[in-house]
Amino acid sequence: MADTTLFDLAERRLSWLDKRQGLLAQNIANADTPNYRAHDLAPFADQLDRAQFAISPTRTSPLHMVGTESDSAAMLDAPGERSISGNEVQLDSQLTKVADTDANQELVSDLYKKYLGLYRTALGR
Repeated sequence: MADTTLFDLAERRLSWLDKRQGLLAQNIANADTPNYRAHDLAPFADQLDRAQFAISPTRTSPLHMVGTESDSAAMLDAPGERSISGNEVQLDSQLTKVADTDANQELVSDLYKKYLGLYRTALGR
């Protein structure tokens, strides 16, 4: 069951979210450090493209709407404005990213638990 692609995908996503949360915390901790540059990870979708399980939607009926590519590059910040000390950490942006990452962690954890519950139900437990 641990080899199930969905479980592996959830584990990879949670690992990516954990690393991102650590980088964002480091950015916030260095908000007053002169010449500090904010860091972030490449979007998770980019990692999936490089991974062996690149996921793409399949149109199984002519009645289905045609999907569009997600614009994950739009989530990347342009180089931030620098303060007089040379620091480019924008706290409001970092806190928004922290909240988004936290919500995604909760979502993936809940999906993992629900999927595990379906396995238990199927096994009669």
